[in-house]
Amino acid sequence: MNFRTPTRRTPKFAKLALLLCTTAAFPFAAHAQDTGDEDEDMAEEAAPAQRTGSLGSINTIVVTGTKTQNPEDVQDVPLAVTAFNADSLEALKVRDVQGLTYSAPNVSLDQIGTSRGTANFSIRGLGINSSIPSIDPTVGVFVDGVYLGFNGGVVFDLFDLESVEILRGPQGILFGRNTTGGAVLINTGNPTEDFRGKFRAAVDGPIDSGRGGANYTASGVISGPIVEDVLLFKIGAYYNNDEGYFRNLFDGSNHGAAETKILRGALEARLGDLTVTGKLDYFTSEGDGPSGQNRGLFERDTFDISIDEPGNYDNEIWTGSLTAELDIGPGTLTNIFGYRKYSATTLGDIDSLPFFGFHSSTETEQEQISNEIRYAVSTDSFDLTVGGFYFDQSIDYTEIRDLPPLSPLTFYGGGSQDHQVLGVFAAGQIYLTDRFSVIAGIRWSREEKDAGVTYVRPRPMCSVVEGTCPTSGTNPFIPTENNGFTDDNSWENWSPKLGVQYEFDNGQIYGHWTRGYRSGGYNFRITNATVFENVVVPATNGNFGFDEERVDNYEIGGKFQTADGTFTLNTAVYLTKIDNMQREVNQSSPTAGVSQFILNTADAEIFGIEAEGRVQLSDSLIFTANIGIIDDSYNEVRFDISGDGVIDDADLDLRLPRVPEVTWGVGFIHELLLDRGAILSRVNYQYRDEFAYTDNNFGWIQDASILDANITWETPMDGLAISIYGRNLLDQVQAGGDTQLPFGGPLSNGVNRPFDAYPAGGTLSPLAKGRNIGAELTFEF
Repeated sequence: MNFRTPTRRTPKFAKLALLLCTTAAFPFAAHAQDTGDEDEDMAEEAAPAQRTGSLGSINTIVVTGTKTQNPEDVQDVPLAVTAFNADSLEALKVRDVQGLTYSAPNVSLDQIGTSRGTANFSIRGLGINSSIPSIDPTVGVFVDGVYLGFNGGVVFDLFDLESVEILRGPQGILFGRNTTGGAVLINTGNPTEDFRGKFRAAVDGPIDSGRGGANYTASGVISGPIVEDVLLFKIGAYYNNDEGYFRNLFDGSNHGAAETKILRGALEARLGDLTVTGKLDYFTSEGDGPSGQNRGLFERDTFDISIDEPGNYDNEIWTGSLTAELDIGPGTLTNIFGYRKYSATTLGDIDSLPFFGFHSSTETEQEQISNEIRYAVSTDSFDLTVGGFYFDQSIDYTEIRDLPPLSPLTFYGGGSQDHQVLGVFAAGQIYLTDRFSVIAGIRWSREEKDAGVTYVRPRPMCSVVEGTCPTSGTNPFIPTENNGFTDDNSWENWSPKLGVQYEFDNGQIYGHWTRGYRSGGYNFRITNATVFENVVVPATNGNFGFDEERVDNYEIGGKFQTADGTFTLNTAVYLTKIDNMQREVNQSSPTAGVSQFILNTADAEIFGIEAEGRVQLSDSLIFTANIGIIDDSYNEVRFDISGDGVIDDADLDLRLPRVPEVTWGVGFIHELLLDRGAILSRVNYQYRDEFAYTDNNFGWIQDASILDANITWETPMDGLAISIYGRNLLDQVQAGGDTQLPFGGPLSNGVNRPFDAYPAGGTLSPLAKGRNIGAELTFEF
């Protein structure tokens, strides 16, 4: 086996990044505590009903992600975080987490596209490009404090949100569970002390000719006391009917249709020093399969699709949480119990062509329970949080492939896995002086996985979910191969954090080192059985699974705000070192259509810089801007990533997947007071550079310039508002992936090379919506 340790390349954007960080101090390049911070701040001073006047000075934004005893001002925490409250999310017209992708630097909250609702999140270049349910995410998603155990069902419709917080960088101390890239905290609305309600109806859709139909949404929430100051309630319902944005050129039908229903309830009991909040959420959604474009046939800057199989998906999710908070002595004891049950089926046209080349269906079942208990104390001299975490989930997955051009037989396979996590953690901050403090934390974690995998190969009909797929014995259609395997493994580690913070009158500077781990695991989508049958194959070293990945992050940041709050600038510079990097090596396969190895391929590092700022130019106008720059490089490669048969400079020179070199954006929000109400206008532009999607760089995602805008008239009628909004107004083509296939349209130049316009054999590239315009009516009381 060949090993190569090169001299690390000098980050070619380092000087430019430092220059842009400096220029960010000027009003034009001031940042956005996200497009949302400005909105949030402004919105927090507004009552739930009607806006009462000018924007005024920017108010405090609080975050819960530090898990201290009390929520903290986002400008005070020594952490790169972007937060949105309910009103800012409303101003952004956020309908799912993916809607925040173009709101912060170095953040991509996309979905994979092949399986609707499956997250494909990446923060600061750490992400995955897989819909395989056994692959742990690098970006942890937490709903009301409950960790979502895998990526399925994450990027679906949201409503009645209290806040969303995006924490950048490893968060393994307080959150654990493989949050090496960052964490997304979604907090749904809590019951209220006073009786209130909110109803919303919206319609939007394409305005460009030759595209699909309308998208209708309606929701309602009612909240208030059952027993005053003792027992509170909230109930809500959501309905969405999307007629399909795309026009399928195969038969002229609309494609991308979906129907989604959500029912939600919450109760809060206040029993002296004890507060107990229970929430229950039922979600169901069904519709078309992926709107896949084959980029060996169609140009990347079009929305053209032509597929003979419209496909389908059907998801049902139950989610519940029970949170208890008890004031004990100088601190607060918090216990969060969570439950989730996920069931889904899919059918997709993987070849993305107008003939039957490669169709695939899946069925997935997941069930999890978790419990976190922690005690937090905050005093004038220190903050301390200690706690423990338990998590248990089971996943069952079946995949079926039909590839008539390659095989007359049907492929069956998949896997089952039991997964347990046990962790204990402690995090604190000691204030040595009024201005200087030391930050420290540590987490011990142990993960165990017990898996059974059936190779995705031609075989008699079977279902892993129903327990009829074999994991032992010999494949009757391929006597030289086994059916699969069973295996188990465990990983145990310590994740430390150490840093300092210095605060001054109008800001702070901080620096810290954080280590995080992403546990090893197993691949449910194995199409090349010989890799696991021959112990001398260097790709796996004879192991059935892959090993854990270690991430070390070194970060220096600063947060600055004028005394009157009219100018804010937050910056961070970081270096992330990834050892034993887990990668999904995605290649076309002449026998199985697509082959996806999960391997520890390399060591790498990512250097990055971020700046976010805002400036209030007047009582009625706020300007925002943000920028993120990343330089990535491999330090050592252990696998032939390029696919040319050797490990050499060709591998080392490849770009890391999911790492756009530049993201930047600007925006403004303006309020115009009228004799009859007020008009609130918001415009935001965000650019994201092109990036490689596959490790060999044959698959890639083009750059995108996203322009969103909305105008809201807050009418003289108390609580009634009417909005007109537009998303992706520049009509940019975005895809959830760029997976290579062994068949497709013509080549532009006869060769397959990195970032080729027409990849050899074509691709599966599920498209996201282009330009759409909508109107919304909301009423609050």
